Amino acid sequence: MYRRLRPITTINIIWKLSTSPPPPPLPTLLSIQTTPKSTITGGKNKKPKKKFYYRVPSLDHAMDLQKKPSLILLLKNLIITSNKTHSIHLRDLEKEVGFIQKWNLMSIIERYPTIFRVTGGSRFSPIAVTLTERAARIAAEEAQVRELMEPIVVKKLRKLLMMSLDCQVSLETIKSIESELGLPGNFRESIIEKYPQFFSVEVVGGWDHLRLESWDSSLAVTTREKRSNLGGSEEGNWIAKDGNYDCPSAFQLIFPPGFRANVGYLEEVKKWQKLEFPSPYLNGRRVNHATPQARKRMVAVLHELLSLTMERRMSTAQLDALRAEYRLPGKLLLCLVKHHGIFYLTNKGGRSTVFLKEAYQGSHLIDKCPLLRFNDKFLALSGWVCDDFGNVMPSEPLC
Repeated sequence: MYRRLRPITTINIIWKLSTSPPPPPLPTLLSIQTTPKSTITGGKNKKPKKKFYYRVPSLDHAMDLQKKPSLILLLKNLIITSNKTHSIHLRDLEKEVGFIQKWNLMSIIERYPTIFRVTGGSRFSPIAVTLTERAARIAAEEAQVRELMEPIVVKKLRKLLMMSLDCQVSLETIKSIESELGLPGNFRESIIEKYPQFFSVEVVGGWDHLRLESWDSSLAVTTREKRSNLGGSEEGNWIAKDGNYDCPSAFQLIFPPGFRANVGYLEEVKKWQKLEFPSPYLNGRRVNHATPQARKRMVAVLHELLSLTMERRMSTAQLDALRAEYRLPGKLLLCLVKHHGIFYLTNKGGRSTVFLKEAYQGSHLIDKCPLLRFNDKFLALSGWVCDDFGNVMPSEPLC
């Protein structure tokens, strides 16, 4: 005989959900499980060790804060560069940004009427988006800001090429990080061709490469070396609890909240901080990559690359694109995790992003270039307000 099954009803489902145990709380830090070498080699069975990657909520929040501003600035640039009328048809948005991003931009248009104005809609006039009069007046100031940025981006490009292996980087690679460096979209015509004493374009292996024409020793100084004091001490055998020391080879360390280093770890940090290493501007081919000094130099190269960006952050995909020209470590992720006092890795914002910790106080960038200050001025039209650092913050909670 067949057993009659109890019918599944909505009441049964609700009763099962109400009597089931609640889900476990989400972890506040990332757990990485590693297997001891003794278990691999046939030694005594030991429990796998767990290593934790501590989260920094303030830097995660920094990625959340830039979602809407990035869409506003993207739409502003599309409108300004579209045509002579400085407007863009809604039907053309999908061709420019794709289907999904089109709907995100349409919600931005509806939400911020102080910046964007919708025109047309009749049979002979398709729907178009343009800037309001006040937004257009502020947007017109961008040309002047770009003039202020020109010597800054020229210096960044020269330093970027000086750190590379052969003082040359492919134009495709530079194109992938142009927004992070503050370069205009037409930087080949407006920057490279304007300064032939610094740059030239050569074809190497079938690809256009940007080549450095003149070396300037005054530029071969890293951001780290410009700091005169890290706030640490090395008197006697005393160990700094924050890992910072006032010596030429030291980096500024900012350990995440909740991280408690023991004495052994701080001893290793002290040895590493005092370890001298070759300059990132020394040709990488002259460095023996099997030495601890070379591994520390790779950290310095990553530090300098992030320091050259406007917001002192870059995606891991962009860093991977720079791997060949700068001989970055093959296990880039492990290097970033190991040096979590210098860098912070987050997956917020839909992509993996690397922050330079010392450049931020909480969620706010401490030092801002003229282009970022201009963007903040434009974003203030949306009702966002500036904080003490000049960063634009929403006047109402993000939804």
